[in-house]
Amino acid sequence: MLFYGAFAYTHPRASNDIERHGENVMQIPTTYATKGPAAALLAVALFAGGYVAGQNRVGQPKTIIHVVEIKWLPGVSDDQKARVLAGVKDVAARVPGVTNVWMKADRLEPRDFNAAFAIEFRDRAAADAYAESSLHDAWDKQYVPLRAASVSIQVTNP
Repeated sequence: MLFYGAFAYTHPRASNDIERHGENVMQIPTTYATKGPAAALLAVALFAGGYVAGQNRVGQPKTIIHVVEIKWLPGVSDDQKARVLAGVKDVAARVPGVTNVWMKADRLEPRDFNAAFAIEFRDRAAADAYAESSLHDAWDKQYVPLRAASVSIQVTNP
């Protein structure tokens, strides 16, 4: 069976057949009247397939997200702030079970807070290991004297 720009199939020899490569092939002519609906049907199928594939898939991971908002004391230098936030990344990189870190606050409430960070932990054991780590304790000794206040929460899924 061959296909040459039109639908073709093989069958016993008939009067409107042509012979190609030793096979009897009946040409079924296509027109704009048949191509138009076929193209529209194809477009709808592609759109529907893309729509279904593009649906948001919202999961509920079992990881733990630790979010901290910071209000610096007056007079804390930009260098001190940068060192504290760099320390967050350093400790997170060295404690097992940390999967992600966010370092830039996009919007803060209360509005008089100045900075924020978030750390994602693989599970409760990793979050506890971070909190009890000597690395965290050493970082905390640099951070606590520079803050006027902080808000800390941890979020997970059941």
